[in-house]
Amino acid sequence: MLAFLRTIGSYLRPYRLQAFLLLIGLLIDVTFDAILPLSLKFIIDDAIIPKNYRLLGLIIGGLIIGAIVTSGVAVGRDYFYARLGAQLINDLRTKLFDHLQHLSLEFYARTPTGDIMARFTTDLAAIENAVTLEFPCGILCLLGLCFGTAILFVMQWKLALLSLIGLPLCFLGPRLLEHRTSTANDVLKTEQASVSTTVQENVGAQSVVKALGLQSSIAEKFRQQMAGYQKAAMRANFLGYLMERTPTIGILAFNLMVICIGSILAYHGVLSIGKLVTFQLVFVSMTDSISGLTSVIPQLMQAASGMRRIEQILQEQPKVADAKSPVELPLPMVEIHFHEVVFSYAHDHLNLDHINLTIPRGQSVAFVGPSGSGKSTIINLLLRFYDPDGGSVTFNGLDLRTVPQASLRSRIGIVFQENFLFNTSIRENLCQGRQDATEGEIEAAAKAAEIHDFIMSLPQGYETVTGERGGRLSGGERQRLAIARALLRDPEILILDEATSAMDTIAEAAINQTISQLARGRTVISVTHRLASVHGADQIFVLDRGRLVEQGRHQQLIALKEVYYSLWEKQSGFSFSHDGLSAEINLEKLQRLPILQELAPDLLSELAGLFVTEQYPRNRVVVHEGDPGDKFFIMARGRVEVLKGVGGNAEKQVNRLEDGDYFGEIALLENVPRMATVRTLAPCVFLTLQRDLFMRFLDRAPHVRSRLEAQISKFLAPTDNP
Repeated sequence: MLAFLRTIGSYLRPYRLQAFLLLIGLLIDVTFDAILPLSLKFIIDDAIIPKNYRLLGLIIGGLIIGAIVTSGVAVGRDYFYARLGAQLINDLRTKLFDHLQHLSLEFYARTPTGDIMARFTTDLAAIENAVTLEFPCGILCLLGLCFGTAILFVMQWKLALLSLIGLPLCFLGPRLLEHRTSTANDVLKTEQASVSTTVQENVGAQSVVKALGLQSSIAEKFRQQMAGYQKAAMRANFLGYLMERTPTIGILAFNLMVICIGSILAYHGVLSIGKLVTFQLVFVSMTDSISGLTSVIPQLMQAASGMRRIEQILQEQPKVADAKSPVELPLPMVEIHFHEVVFSYAHDHLNLDHINLTIPRGQSVAFVGPSGSGKSTIINLLLRFYDPDGGSVTFNGLDLRTVPQASLRSRIGIVFQENFLFNTSIRENLCQGRQDATEGEIEAAAKAAEIHDFIMSLPQGYETVTGERGGRLSGGERQRLAIARALLRDPEILILDEATSAMDTIAEAAINQTISQLARGRTVISVTHRLASVHGADQIFVLDRGRLVEQGRHQQLIALKEVYYSLWEKQSGFSFSHDGLSAEINLEKLQRLPILQELAPDLLSELAGLFVTEQYPRNRVVVHEGDPGDKFFIMARGRVEVLKGVGGNAEKQVNRLEDGDYFGEIALLENVPRMATVRTLAPCVFLTLQRDLFMRFLDRAPHVRSRLEAQISKFLAPTDNP
């Protein structure tokens, strides 16, 4: 509690004058509240009993004037306090938001978004409630207690001393309950953050929830979570109420004691009637102040708990920070060099293992490899989202750890797989690339990205609002805006991080053509799993399990017949129609499938004609766990995840499949349920073969069936097959 008050005091320092004026206003308010019951002593003893009407009129007139002045001061005080409270919370909210802008990606990777949002909502709301409502009440009660004590001692110090001896006992209950209540509030705040995270995740995953039929199971999990929240809320609220209740019981007992003793003293003439009435009113006012203080304490404790959580964020230090004496990057960029770079996200395994490579200025290079091989980690280090654990990344010989982050990133334009668009106008989204861009430069970048004509076709042109995350635009339109935004920076280095993997074939071809035109004169670094888009690169770096295993041009790597060759073999062998709506697989590709290796060319040719094209958008379920296994899938393009235990407590991703992969082999011969769920992570094109068609095909070639069964037993593990 004291730490919370000290923290709030530190935020009040810039507003010392306002705080002082507010304190004066509170003193005026409390002074009149103290004079009001005291006036009854003079009204009764000096005016009513002696029949002194002149004095009665003066007292009443003075009280009326005092009430008017006090009311005016109170209104002004409320205005300035509302202003001060708003400034204080605004400063805290702004400080928290600004601090978040400087934290590294490592913080966001380990902190749930809902937990961060809870700091801005429930935690700040508790602090705002304390600052704007509870603080004034608490200060008034505290000042009222002090003034009341002074008045009691002036009137009858013995009775006052007897009364005040018992009053501290009223705070014993709250003091004993403080730690337990504080702990309960911390638990409640954590539960609130967890609920916020769950709700936010659920809202963003509605397409997946509906596609997988998870409504009931997710609702049941939420009910279980809310049961924990309810228990935490009940405990925190009960302890808060108990902190308020224990002083009330003590106050009631001492109030009765004062009435009894005071009445006896008045009966024996030790106290006048006016003093007795005034003493009782002042004591009641004091007990009200104590009740007010004890009712404020639980709210302040909630605010203190919220402040602790906010301070946890404010005390976070960025893992990636500028050097104390940073060195500006020289112009132009000559080369990028990775020297013995070692990096790990979780320190349980290496994501990059002693990487050595050089990217000369003006070259087009590509990083390829299986999923999880370290491709995107290379980009994270280039952008200095993370620093290497060992080795160094240098630009023109300068270690990036010595270069200002802003200087580095001003030289780079990047197009991500999923580019975030702010819920504002197209113009403002483009200007995020460069705040001082002129109208001509904005339009030039849009024209270069071949999106200007589309923008001008919109009713509001560049003032069109893109919607949340750019939801009012198609994937291709969002991607072109992202390219324009990157080009507006006029970057020396253009990074393409899976820039077209989430697009259909037509949009991908158009975007790739635009990128190839814009790449001239720039260093272009591509990260992709789709080799067809990078076979013309000046240099291709092949990563596997965090190691650089091959590098060279496309033909050189093909000639090696190692990792790159295997990836190329897996992804090649497909052809697409001009509109991208249909695909075909060649016989050589079919024959490379283990289960079809025994088929003669004529049978393969006939079988190829039985495959049909199926297209699935992103976040669509292809097969559900438990569905009949009636179809074999070959991925002509796209990316999917394989999930086990969907809808249950053991739900987890067990695999990812990409271009050239296949699943459902066992369905060709055995009518067994799917053992996993497959969901698309990008637009996908499949070539599928129905089981009944394949069985009719085998009826015409019975000698093949036994060999296929042997192949399936040899190459497949049915428990892992979806």
